Amino acid sequence: MFPDVPNTGLPLSGLTVIDCTIWQQGTYASAMLADFGANVIKIEGPDSPDPGRGVSDAYFQSHNRNKRGIVVDFKHPEGRETVLRLAEQADIFVQNMRQGVMDKLRLNYAAVSARNPGIIYASASGYGSKGPHREWPAMDILGQARGGTMMTQGPPDLPPIFSFGGMADQVGAISLSYGILIALWHRARTGQGQQIDASLLGGQVMLQSFNITGTLFTGAIPPRRARAQAAPMWNVYQCKDGGWIALSMSQIGRWWRPFCEGIGHLDWRDDPRYNRLPDHYDHREEIIRKLDALFLEKDQWEWVEFLCGQGLPCAPVQDYEQITTDPQVVANEYIVEYDHPSGERRKIVGPAVQLEASPGSIRSGAPEFGQHTEEVLLEFGFAWDEIEHLKTCGAVGAR
Repeated sequence: MFPDVPNTGLPLSGLTVIDCTIWQQGTYASAMLADFGANVIKIEGPDSPDPGRGVSDAYFQSHNRNKRGIVVDFKHPEGRETVLRLAEQADIFVQNMRQGVMDKLRLNYAAVSARNPGIIYASASGYGSKGPHREWPAMDILGQARGGTMMTQGPPDLPPIFSFGGMADQVGAISLSYGILIALWHRARTGQGQQIDASLLGGQVMLQSFNITGTLFTGAIPPRRARAQAAPMWNVYQCKDGGWIALSMSQIGRWWRPFCEGIGHLDWRDDPRYNRLPDHYDHREEIIRKLDALFLEKDQWEWVEFLCGQGLPCAPVQDYEQITTDPQVVANEYIVEYDHPSGERRKIVGPAVQLEASPGSIRSGAPEFGQHTEEVLLEFGFAWDEIEHLKTCGAVGAR
């Protein structure tokens, strides 16, 4: 019944995913499955390739590595039938079209599950599958806005600040892949397929679980704070070379004494204005000024190695260039080499979750447009004459 795909020895080997996603949210979710061995078939329309192809090579490679790509016209009757034939032999169907699009194409859960009751039909949405705004358009920045993260970041004298582009998309993707694995376990126990949804909004709410729960419990909304208003020992400081470090020592009773002794300021250690609560926080601006002056005496990594060497929690505030050479990033293979479609060996961000016995990997780059159309259709039982007919009538293949 199922296509004869090679067993890679990875945890999700043997699972087949029909991937009808574009841009980032749903697309990265299926890439996460592909990293661990799932056979992911990315479907694009002949006149509607994934617009992520036009963003940048890095963008498209990041979200579509380890996949194979085919071109099928969803709007063509025989193209739609082709997708349903593929879905009959798949475990998972992933899509992130705007609400209602798959209904119009007659490729919604009802249509797909009628052909394969065990299918996991996974939708990456903007605002969820229910409610009055389920059909409203949503993109990454809107998820950040409506989900509350913008109102928590940055000092209070600035407008709402959005995070890096794609933050809501990435959290939504992780949520969707998590939901897919839960649904697969449910199917393994009961035989039942089902429809699941993970949204940009839901991901942002989940990301701030205890913060929002705090508001539910107390009715208080956490204020945005300027750096000078934050806890002195849970803060960032600039160093001599212009780099920054972050401290994580807010438990004054535990950390203030060893910190002061480590930096040679016994006067600060013994000062009752600084060494106990609530006085420490009452004098926070004064303490921050003193720490500002202190940390300008050495370079970023001098401070990091000095403080961490004494068991004091500290980390460098790094830019992307620094991250790529960070010894921990390198040692844990958070960035790996892979074969780029150009034929070059390039580096890319790899799986963040490490499985000792069966680690994920980047085995291939993102597919060229329609690169594997014939190969995949043959694997799914289509005959050559069928494929030629579908190509001739415009149901499959690039124009």
